[in-house]
Amino acid sequence: MEISEFIKSNKGVLGIEFGSTRIKACLIGEELTPVAVGTHSWENRLENGVWTYSQQDIINGLQSCYRDLKNNVQERYGVTLTGFGGMGVSAMMHGYLAFDENDELLVPFRTWRNTMTGQAAAELTELFGFNIPERWSIAHLYQAILNGEEHITQLAHLNTLAGYVHFLLTGRRVLGVGDASGMFPIENGGYNQDMLKKFMGLEKVSSCGWQLEELLPDIAVAGQQCGVLTEEGARLLDPTGDLQSGVPMCPPEGDAGTGMTATNAVRRGTGNVSAGTSIFSMIVLEKPMKGCYPQIDVVTTPDGADVAMVHCNNCCGELDAWVKLFYEFAKLTGKDTDIGQIYELLYKNALTGEADCGSVTAYNFISGEPVVGVAEGAPAYRRTPDSKMTLANFIRAQLYGAMAALKAGNDILINKEGVRPRSITGHGGLFKVRGAAQQILADALGCDVRVMSTAGEGGSWGMALLAAFMGSGQKDLAQWLESKVFTEMESTTLSPDPNGMAGWESYMKNYLAGIEA
Repeated sequence: MEISEFIKSNKGVLGIEFGSTRIKACLIGEELTPVAVGTHSWENRLENGVWTYSQQDIINGLQSCYRDLKNNVQERYGVTLTGFGGMGVSAMMHGYLAFDENDELLVPFRTWRNTMTGQAAAELTELFGFNIPERWSIAHLYQAILNGEEHITQLAHLNTLAGYVHFLLTGRRVLGVGDASGMFPIENGGYNQDMLKKFMGLEKVSSCGWQLEELLPDIAVAGQQCGVLTEEGARLLDPTGDLQSGVPMCPPEGDAGTGMTATNAVRRGTGNVSAGTSIFSMIVLEKPMKGCYPQIDVVTTPDGADVAMVHCNNCCGELDAWVKLFYEFAKLTGKDTDIGQIYELLYKNALTGEADCGSVTAYNFISGEPVVGVAEGAPAYRRTPDSKMTLANFIRAQLYGAMAALKAGNDILINKEGVRPRSITGHGGLFKVRGAAQQILADALGCDVRVMSTAGEGGSWGMALLAAFMGSGQKDLAQWLESKVFTEMESTTLSPDPNGMAGWESYMKNYLAGIEA
C-alpha cells in the first residue's frame, strides 16, 4: 500500500517522546520504519533550586510537536492526519509529579536531573537492601516527607511525565513496567510488596494518611492496551479538531525502555547505550545481581525482564557547548558552514588525538553526577603544565568526559558482577557522527558496539514500535523485534582497540583523581 493511503486509512502508528531538550513525534508506516516526524525544542529551568518544566510547557510542547508532525505529513503526502492504528507516549524517567484528589499539581515537577534526595535515597537503600537512586520517584517522595513539606498530606496520585501525558490523553493512570521500575522497585511484574510494607512501616510515613500503593499508577507490560484516546485527549493533542478519538493506546514507557526497543536490546544478554543530554547503559541481566551498588540501578525492560542500568545525569551538554563555541569561531572567519559540519570535523579529528587525550581531562557536570559522587554542577576541564593541548586531544577529552561516569559505573558491573553483554548498541545524538563516539565507547566498555542506521531516531521510534507491537497480536517482544523490525536493518559494528582501551585506563586515573577538586 502507498504510504499516503496507509496514513489516510488511519493505519499509521505514532510514538511521542518527551526528551530533555526535544519532544519528538515519529509516525511509522507499514514497514515499521519512520515515514514522518515532528519536533519541538524545550529546556528545563532551574527555579528555586529545582530543575523543572511547567505544566504549560508540557501541554504547549505536546501540541507544538504534534502540529509539526501534522504539517510534515501534509507537505510530504498531501494527507490530513485524522487517526492512527495505535499510539503511545514515552518520556524521561523518574522524577516527581505529585497531585491532589482534584488532579492539581501540588509542587512543580521535579525532574530526574535534581540531586536533592541524597538522605532519602541512602536511607531507603539501606532499608530495602536494594539501590534507590536519588532521581527515583520514591526517593523524592520520602525526601519531601523528611523535609516536612506541607503537600504530603494532600497527596492522592504520583506519576511520571509519560504517565501524566498518558492520563491527559486517556484518563487512565497506568505505566509500562519499565517506567514504573523508576518509581518503585518491581518484583514479578508488580511493585515489590515486601518493600511497600517496609516503607509504610516507617514512622514518618505511616502518619501521612495514605497507602503508597494507592498513590502509584497501575502497571502494564508491552503488548497490552491501556485505554484509548478520549475526545478530550484528542482535542488537547490537536485543537483543530481533525484528530478523532478512539485510537488504541499502549502502556506509556520511559526513555530507557524505548531506547532498548529502538536498539533491539530487550533479550537477555543484550544491552544498549543511550547518549543525549544524559547517558545511560542498559544491560538485560541473565541472572540476578549478587550485590547492591549505588552506581547501578535495577529496572526492567518493557516486557518485565531485569536490567542493570547505569544512569548518568550528564552527557552531551558540555560537549555541545564547546562545539557551538567552535562553530561561532568558524562563522567569524567568514566560512560558509553549518553546525553539523563542525560536529563532523571536530569528532573525526578527535580520533587522531592521543589515546589518553594527552593528559587533558574533561568534566561535563552541568548538573550533579551521583555515579561519581558529585553533588552539584561544575563543568570544567583540567590539564597539567605538560599536557599536550591540541584540538584533537581537547575534543577527544570532551568525548571521553561525556562517557567517563558511565564507564566508572560499568567497570563495577563488569569487575564485581562478571556481567559482560554479548552486544551493545549505541543510539542517540552522540552517535550521529559515524564511527567517532562509537569507537570511543567500544574502547571504554571493552566490547563490540553496534550503531544502526536509525541511531538518530531514538526513543520516539522505539515508542512507535511498542505501539505497533500492541496491535500485532504477538506475545514475545524480543522475537517480534528480531523477526519484523531488525531483519535487514543497516548497521555498523566496531571492536575495541587495545591502544584505545589502554588510553581510557590512563584517562580514568586522571579523571577520578580530579573528582574531589
